[in-house]
Amino acid sequence: MLENVNPKSPLANALNRVPFILQIVIGLCLGIFLAWVYPDDKTVIPALGNLFVKALKAIAPLLVFVLVAAAIAKQNTSERTSLKTVMALYVIGMVLASTLALVMSFLFPSTFAELADEAQGVAAPKGIKEVLINFVNQAVDNPVNALLTGNYIGILVWSALFGVMFRFSHDATKKVLDDLAQCVSGVVRMVIRCAPLGVLGLVYSSCTQEGGFANLLNYVHVIVVLVVTMLMVAFIINPIIVFACTRKNPFPLIGTCIANSAVTAFFTRSSAANLPVNMELCKKLGLPKETYSISIPLGCTINMSGAAVTIIVMTMAAVNTLGVQVDFGSALFMGITAVLCACGSSGVAGGSLMLIPLACSIFGINNDIAMQIVGIGFIIGVIQDSTETALNSSTDVVFTAAACARDARLGRGPAMGKPEE
Repeated sequence: MLENVNPKSPLANALNRVPFILQIVIGLCLGIFLAWVYPDDKTVIPALGNLFVKALKAIAPLLVFVLVAAAIAKQNTSERTSLKTVMALYVIGMVLASTLALVMSFLFPSTFAELADEAQGVAAPKGIKEVLINFVNQAVDNPVNALLTGNYIGILVWSALFGVMFRFSHDATKKVLDDLAQCVSGVVRMVIRCAPLGVLGLVYSSCTQEGGFANLLNYVHVIVVLVVTMLMVAFIINPIIVFACTRKNPFPLIGTCIANSAVTAFFTRSSAANLPVNMELCKKLGLPKETYSISIPLGCTINMSGAAVTIIVMTMAAVNTLGVQVDFGSALFMGITAVLCACGSSGVAGGSLMLIPLACSIFGINNDIAMQIVGIGFIIGVIQDSTETALNSSTDVVFTAAACARDARLGRGPAMGKPEE
C-alpha cells in the first residue's frame, strides 16, 4: 500500500499489517470518541478533515484530465473497451432507481410539517432548457479555468479532444503523457493514504457542529424513505444488474465497492473528491485501464442514481405537503426528467438539491416554495447527501466492473486482470 515509502520503514511495515479499510474504521471511531470527550476543538482536529477533502479536490481535476487524455491517446482504433456497456448500465441503473423512488414515495408518502426558509439567494435552474444551456457553457469553458474551478464537464470534453489529437503524435510524446498520468496517480495514492486522519476530522466536525443531528428529528420520515430507497438500490437493484451481466454472485463485488468506495464517499460527500479512490479500487480489481480511466470520471458526472432518488422523494414530499393530486403517469414523467437532470448535477456536496425546483415546476409548485424544500434538503444533508454520494460513487465502480466482466465473458472487450491482494 505504501509504494512511495521506504519498505524497511517500521511505520510503513506497521501500517501495512493493518487493512486500509480497518484504518478508516479506526479513524471513524476515534473521531466519535474525541467529539464526545473533547468537543470544543474548532481548529486542529476539524482541519484534518478539511485538508484531506481539499487535497482530493485539488488533485482530482488534474487526475481526470491526464488519465482520460492518456487513455484516449494510446488507444488503438481496433482496441476493444466496455464503455458502451458501462454507459448502458448507467442509464438502466438511474431509470430503475427513479422508478423505485416513485414507488416508495407512493407507498410511504412523506410530508414536511414546516417549510424551513434556508435557501435564500440560492440560484436554481428554471427549466430543462436552462440545464442544457448550462451544460454546453460548461463544456466549452476555458480548459485552464475548468481545471482551476473543478468543472468536470469541461475537463472531460477538453481531455477527450486533447487525447484524440495526441493519438496522431509521436510515440515518445504519448509515453511522456502516460508517464505524467503515472506521476499524478502516485501523488493521488499518497493523498489517499491520509484517509484515516481525514475521516477522523470529518466525523469530529459532523458530531460537534451546531445542532448536530438534533435538527434531523423533524424530518425523520423523509430521511428514512431516502436512506431505505438508496440502500435498496445498492443492495437489491445493483446486485440484480451485476448478476445479469456476470452470471455470478454479485455480493462480493458489491461488498468490496461499499467498503472501499462508499465509506470514503460517505464522509467526503463529494463524488469528485472520491474519484482518486475509485481509480485505485478499479486498479485493485484488475479492471482494464483503457475502460475505467474514462468510465469513472464520466460516471462522476452523469451516473447519479442517488441524485435521482433525492430529487424524486423530496419533490413528492412537497407535492404531498401542498395537497397536489398527482397520478402515477405524471410522476413517472417527473422521474424521467429527474434522471436527465441528475446527469447534470454537480459532483459536490448538495449538488442534486439545486435541481429540486426544476422537478417541482412540473407540478406547478412555484420557485419560492421549491427553494424552501431545498432548504430542508440542506438541513437533512448530513445524512441524505452522505448516503447519496456513497451510492453514486460506489455504483460507478460496480457498473464498470460488471460491464468489463460481461464483455470479457462474451469476448467483446479486453480481458480482466488479476485483482490485487
